[in-house]
Amino acid sequence: MKKILNLQCINCGKEHKTSEANFVCSACGGNLEVNYDYKLISKRFSIGKLKDNREFDMWRYMDLLPINDHDKVPHVHVGWTPLYPCKELAKELHISNLLIKDEGRNPTGSIKDRGSAVAVARALELEQEVIADASTGNASDSLACLTASTPLKAVIFAPKSVPDPKLVQLLVYGAEVIGVDGSYDEAFELCKQSVQKYGWYSRAAGFNPFTREGKKTCAFEICEQMDWEAPDKVIVAAGDGTILAGLWKGFTDFNKLGIIERMPQMIAVQAEGSAAIAQAFNSHTEVKSVAAHTVADSIVVNYPRDAALALQALQESNGMAVTVTDEEILQAIPELARKANIFAEPAGAAPYAALKKLVAEGKIERDESVVLIVGGNGLKDIDSAMQVLSKVCVIPPTMAAVEEELKAKGFIK
Repeated sequence: MKKILNLQCINCGKEHKTSEANFVCSACGGNLEVNYDYKLISKRFSIGKLKDNREFDMWRYMDLLPINDHDKVPHVHVGWTPLYPCKELAKELHISNLLIKDEGRNPTGSIKDRGSAVAVARALELEQEVIADASTGNASDSLACLTASTPLKAVIFAPKSVPDPKLVQLLVYGAEVIGVDGSYDEAFELCKQSVQKYGWYSRAAGFNPFTREGKKTCAFEICEQMDWEAPDKVIVAAGDGTILAGLWKGFTDFNKLGIIERMPQMIAVQAEGSAAIAQAFNSHTEVKSVAAHTVADSIVVNYPRDAALALQALQESNGMAVTVTDEEILQAIPELARKANIFAEPAGAAPYAALKKLVAEGKIERDESVVLIVGGNGLKDIDSAMQVLSKVCVIPPTMAAVEEELKAKGFIK
């Protein structure tokens, strides 16, 4: 690919050609990052050309993605999700400009569709037959969906914690699902070993560098939707760290091309029970494995596979890492729905829980612009939402019962 200079190891710096790299560094096993020829890309990629482009999905940024053949791109519409201004909520929190990027509007209801779209297109370009992944649900759901009408077969390693709605998506799209009586990390290792043994293509985040490239398109859209500017702060939930790293890569790409002048401050949000990245960043130490546990299944990770680039994003942006409790996450779900019209899964609501905490601590300036990334739709995990919602009272089918119920609820006098 002429637009790609190389794939470079983030640990030892070794450079690899796209044709020779097999997911990780051949010298030290470190994660790889895609380096682009910005000088070449700038000749055909500009604000003017984007304004003329009527293809409103993630592939409008094809020049900045590691795919050459547009015919290999899955036909399902991924990306160009709405960026909602939340004026009333901003006023309540004393912020001048609060926006929410609703990634739950993607085909399978999460931002993971972006990473899977690139991984699937890449696998098809390489004429692979099987693509595998391990996931707590969202990433594998997206892979199952995007391979459904292609020659690719999807093999999914699903830990036992996967919520039923996410498991249903895997099955309905026809993926080969292998249930694992263990954690996400254990499923990840089984997937990794199977890929190596059977020669399959891997979609796994923090292992396949191209999934990060797909997720960066969310940052491209934010800048375009904000009239070619980056916000002051971006708040996003982090598990493996790939979404955080991908967003930062997107803002960096646009900055190097001269499309945006200033860069945002990145704020990583983790559940208190799954906070390996936050602990490392805030204590200035190496990432250590944790015994992860949280209601937010999308970000429950013992050892984050993309921690190095996630930490780099936080360091380069003078960012922050915030932890929130499961109780704060669950309370944020109905609050976000009622105040911003967005039903988020637990991990998707975590950034809002963190925003409230940051405002209370005086870490958000009144005149700053803030973007929350809601990474997944609430229908992906309704059981968690039900934990903080009142049950519906069933009444007899009479008007007298209706009036009694409305009075009991204080709806009428």
